Amino acid sequence: MSVRGRAGGAAGQGSDYIAFAAGHGNFPLVERGKAAPIVVSAADYAGVIRVVDDLQADVKKVSGAQTSVTHDTLPNGRDPVIVGTIGKSPLIDRIVARGKLDVSGVRGKWETTIEQVVDDPLPGVRRAFVIAGSDQRGTIYGAYDVSKKIGVSPWSFWDDVPAARHDALYVRPGRHSQGTPAVKYRGFFINDENPATGTWAPQYFGPGKAPGYPGGLNAAYYAKVFETMLRLKANYLWPAVWGRAFAEDDPVNHATATLYGVVMGTSHEAPMMRGIEEWNRHPTGTGEWSFLRNADAIKAYWRDGIERMRDENIEGVITLGMRGNGDTGLPDGDGIGLMSDIIDSQRQILREEGMIDRPQVQTLYKEVQRYWDQGYRSPDDVTVVFCDDNWGNMRKLPDPALPARSGGYGMYYHFDYVGDGRNYKWADTVNLTNTWEQLHLAYASGVDRLWMVNVGDLKNEELPTQFFLDYAWNPAAVPVTKLDDWTRAYAAQNFGDKLAPAVAEILDEYGRLQSRRKPELLNRRITVDPAKNLATDPAAVVYNDQQTPFSLEAYGEMDRVTDDWLRLAGKAERLRAKVPAAWQDAFYQLLYYQVKDTAIVYDLRRAEFTNILYAGQGRAATNQLADRAEALFAQDQAMSRYYNTVLAGGKWAGWQTQPKIGYGNVERYGPNAPWQQPELNNVALPDEIFPYLKRVTVPSAASMGVAATTLPQLSPWQSGPDRYVEIYNKGTTPFPYRISSPVPWLHVSSGTVSQQVRAKVTVDWKRAPAGSTSVPLVVTGAGSSVVVTVPVSNPALRPAGFLEADGYVAMEADHYSRAVGDWQLLPGIGKTGNGLTPLGGPGARLEYTMTLTSSGPVRVSAFLSPRNNTRPTDGLKYAISVDGAAPQAVNITTATGANDTTMNRQWARNTSENINVTTTTHLIDRPGTHTLTFWMVDPTVIVQRLVVDTGGVRNSYLGPPESKRAGHA
Repeated sequence: MSVRGRAGGAAGQGSDYIAFAAGHGNFPLVERGKAAPIVVSAADYAGVIRVVDDLQADVKKVSGAQTSVTHDTLPNGRDPVIVGTIGKSPLIDRIVARGKLDVSGVRGKWETTIEQVVDDPLPGVRRAFVIAGSDQRGTIYGAYDVSKKIGVSPWSFWDDVPAARHDALYVRPGRHSQGTPAVKYRGFFINDENPATGTWAPQYFGPGKAPGYPGGLNAAYYAKVFETMLRLKANYLWPAVWGRAFAEDDPVNHATATLYGVVMGTSHEAPMMRGIEEWNRHPTGTGEWSFLRNADAIKAYWRDGIERMRDENIEGVITLGMRGNGDTGLPDGDGIGLMSDIIDSQRQILREEGMIDRPQVQTLYKEVQRYWDQGYRSPDDVTVVFCDDNWGNMRKLPDPALPARSGGYGMYYHFDYVGDGRNYKWADTVNLTNTWEQLHLAYASGVDRLWMVNVGDLKNEELPTQFFLDYAWNPAAVPVTKLDDWTRAYAAQNFGDKLAPAVAEILDEYGRLQSRRKPELLNRRITVDPAKNLATDPAAVVYNDQQTPFSLEAYGEMDRVTDDWLRLAGKAERLRAKVPAAWQDAFYQLLYYQVKDTAIVYDLRRAEFTNILYAGQGRAATNQLADRAEALFAQDQAMSRYYNTVLAGGKWAGWQTQPKIGYGNVERYGPNAPWQQPELNNVALPDEIFPYLKRVTVPSAASMGVAATTLPQLSPWQSGPDRYVEIYNKGTTPFPYRISSPVPWLHVSSGTVSQQVRAKVTVDWKRAPAGSTSVPLVVTGAGSSVVVTVPVSNPALRPAGFLEADGYVAMEADHYSRAVGDWQLLPGIGKTGNGLTPLGGPGARLEYTMTLTSSGPVRVSAFLSPRNNTRPTDGLKYAISVDGAAPQAVNITTATGANDTTMNRQWARNTSENINVTTTTHLIDRPGTHTLTFWMVDPTVIVQRLVVDTGGVRNSYLGPPESKRAGHA
């Protein structure tokens, strides 16, 4: 047996060949205020000639030293930096021909670089630092790698990250390389870009160049995107599509991509190198986006796109297939014959235009996967791109039983989404372990030709975007055991080594807390109608967009989750005070804003929903909670104003205009409100508190209320919050209260109520009787009395393993008593802890020892990550057994009714809740010690926790707190 993932390790971020002090054999990049000159050949690629200017600027940014850049001319008496492409740069080829640089392991490879200090590289040159690439991007990546190693963050523009000053820069001797990328095409999709990018970019870079479309994104904007891509070693872009047409919004957009050396593509809905907005602006024929009814016009439209690609020498990946206009299913139906005709027509155009050898993809997004599932196979040289479900769970992976495809397989993933169950666009909500697990699974399954991720506006998704691209470059460098090291390296890249551990700790916790639930969904409670069959009826899933998903009563859940955020925000506040002034803007953007404002939103929601609850009870504290919610909303709006007007000298004006609180208000903005952002006429509305706060008229006369007349069970084995009697006033006049206990071993205090009090209930367990007891407390005040029942359990059993209390046993998955087979630990993937996924082995299972105080039927709920079935089977399965009984198998796909193709309500429930909970019933023959066993059936199941309900589990979002374990503090 082994559980992998418990050990740590060193960061796998490549060789550190840059030094900041002189050393034996070191090459002086900057020394005594002078920088080594940079030489590039005028015969090299335009992208290489351009990148040396960035390298020059980066050296000056770090050291203050101004270096020169010359084309082909070697400096007299100076040791230069020589940058060039093998087979394209005469300078590099001469060095190779003289036997001074061995490129046998680089030549002919894809996007590969060698950096080496070379003695006597060329006549008259004593020594040079050579950056040689196998191709254009290989050389570009080599130059930008030097920039990164000397301290220039890839996010220097997008997040105003300064570079630490170093007066001296040196290159260590030896051969250095970042290797060859594991995934050939690696990129991201700028999408869902309104209101943030759509508001900010035209102001900052100027309007689009297409007449009548000032909101278009021009070449100045895309130049910054392209530069950042290349600094991150990405090579492939899907440009923005919300009312935007890349080729038209600036006539030099494509030429700018070519200049930078970026591969262009179009999204899954936009075939043949033409964005769908081009059709919307210039429809022809009948004007319909219908292959059945307007085929000739559409084929001519596609041909124009391919001719433009050929004539302008655009390096691109061609999207094949067709979806409906507006990112929907085809209006013509989904028959295999129709899709086959569409792709055959597209391929014929490519043959006729001499472009059939260009890379092509078919992206199986949403309903398009049906064609694959029903047996359609695109031509063998076409890359088949499998997709996630828009919420980070892959839907399909290559079937190992199928023959290999020459076009290979790709992946389309999401860090941002617009659609059901609800948009998530405001802030990074990525759990890095969750992303690692899905990327690892995809790569291990043979998905290595093309990786694309939807990053929304790009800004706000910096950490997951960089991780996605780093992992695509070299998966072996980032095993799950080194995720913490990766985050520390990311933090050091942006804030330096000294602050990196604290920054990384906050970022890690941030990702774990955000993945519990998207901030946009904090006013939706999802329940299941017990009168309907969840497995077959989407109507069984019920949305309430005026309720909190977190319980205000059970397990102190709302306080618990809010306090988690407030503690994290406190850490960020304290760390902010230690951040140097020059890094304050970067810290605000890369960490502080999203941590602090998410904490504000949670605190606001707690005040808001408590206010609504109190209003229904007539509490005197009702209006005070409304005041607090409004004050917190004002804090949220103030943070946005600071972002838009003060941060970085006002650079980001209009960026923080994304609503995240006012979702679901149908009366305000129509029938799409349950999922769509608050907007009218496609323009985002100012945010608001929804549901609305309530205010009550509070009389002066005192009147007592008691929140609950039966308390949760008290037990020496209990976990979770203290038990208390909550007494509240319905008037403004304070009153004394008294709580009487009929037994001497149960204690509770009396006092005075102004607005409300919580009187803690305690038990002297040495004096309490064994077994179960029910104690009636009498609460008296303001002229009335209420009886509160307190159930007490004082077990006489010998404790072993997890201990039942309050009618349940809850166990985190990695707190097993015994593991059989191979299991991978996935740290922090769970909503309340870690996760485990089986890797195989005979009889793979997890065993949990528990002590139950009761007998009879119990319900065992398995809390699993909401994965889809990526394999060609009928669903994902696991099994549960208790003691020696036969295991009960559960098909979680069919049991929950979730369909990731139709994306039905059951699927939306699982993804919105970020959990898949299924339940089995088992018979316990006696109180005492028992063994619960979780059995592997399918290898891609991820178990987070198990809950045994012996009759006391209350409704909550996270489930009950983990039970106590005998022998554990």
